[in-house]
Amino acid sequence: MSPLESPRVRRVAVIGGTRIPFARSDGAYATASNQEMLTAALDGLVERYGLEGPGAVDEFVAGAVLKHSRDFNLARETVLGSTLDARTPAYDIQQACGTGLQAVIAAANKIALGQTEAAIAGGADTASDAPLGVNDGLRRILLTARRAKSAGARLKALAKVRPGHLVPDIPRNAEPRTGLSMGEHAAVTARAFSVRSAPSEQGGPLSRAAQDELAATSHQRLAAAYERGFFQDLVVPFRGLARDQNLRPGSTAEKLAALKPVFGLAHPDPTMTAGNSTPLTDGAAVVLLASEEWARQRDLEPLAYLTAYETAAVDFVHGDVAGGEDGLLMAPAYAVPRMLERAGLGMADFELVEIHEAFASQVLATLAAWEKRGLAPVDRARLNVAGSSLATGHPFAATGARIVATLAKLLAQREGPARGLISVCAAGGQGVTAILERP
Repeated sequence: MSPLESPRVRRVAVIGGTRIPFARSDGAYATASNQEMLTAALDGLVERYGLEGPGAVDEFVAGAVLKHSRDFNLARETVLGSTLDARTPAYDIQQACGTGLQAVIAAANKIALGQTEAAIAGGADTASDAPLGVNDGLRRILLTARRAKSAGARLKALAKVRPGHLVPDIPRNAEPRTGLSMGEHAAVTARAFSVRSAPSEQGGPLSRAAQDELAATSHQRLAAAYERGFFQDLVVPFRGLARDQNLRPGSTAEKLAALKPVFGLAHPDPTMTAGNSTPLTDGAAVVLLASEEWARQRDLEPLAYLTAYETAAVDFVHGDVAGGEDGLLMAPAYAVPRMLERAGLGMADFELVEIHEAFASQVLATLAAWEKRGLAPVDRARLNVAGSSLATGHPFAATGARIVATLAKLLAQREGPARGLISVCAAGGQGVTAILERP
């Protein structure tokens, strides 16, 4: 093929995935690093699919949102510490909560173009081991001392250090452009979409009760999936955990209704609680992707195929935030309709829909926004059928890979052809979406 010829685009198979149980921050994984968690997930995948040999896969793509400076080469260091061949190239990627899915897309693109045959993609995040930065005032003093030309000049610079300079720069769950946390941004969108504490003609479908019901359903469905053994080949035990630590099998909407709101308290009728919001979480997940030829040679049956993907972003600083259109987590409201139009599909063409549950209100607002843009309503019986982030937790960069592996297996268990839709919102006003198909 000459350099000017277009390459043949191949189908990309999702072979399977592995993750460690997700843990609440400062819990079971309080002393585990991103690299340790990602290595555990990767080793689980290597063992399951016999990938220990030389050149088993062509690349490893992964990332983390909360990274220490030592994690600048996280994916490659993970490979070197794992049972995967040390000669496997690796690189990092980061797109906030969309990192795991974006890593899958990056790996899939090379397979689709014939540049690689197989790759592993995923991510890890720890809220327990978040990096603590040097106080900015102290940092400037230290840099001045480093640039000094004499010992006296260095001592003069260091003499400016005060007790207040020793206070570390602790990471904040806030958008740099607005200073608002993700929860407070979601509360703005919730108000815009009439999410209210008491059902009304205007706000009933998006009420506090609807949020609590969605959250309870997530826990109940995740618990049921564990009980029927669905996660037996997807989750590998780590540091004493065999199930997601945030899972509450006995959750009900009535129990969640007793919790007090924690976001949007400056406005009347706040609705977002710790129960219908995702907790800070630690964990890691990876997915094995390959060409059909690679899978056939190894007698591996693909679970599904990655057939389309789309990203979008909203102007959550200057856009129509108060109206709900450009809320921080509303980019999937634009990405999904665009992707479906390009693929010639409608919502009725999907047997399963996976929406990352950053907040129950965000899921409900996304569903309402899709309908506003002309998409058919999503049948709740098809939504997050094995539970999602409200129950599993949400280690930022790991969630996308978790969803891909879960959805691929759900599709493989169905009789006949089926499609699944993935929608992931992300900090910075971004969204990453994809389609999986089982022919």
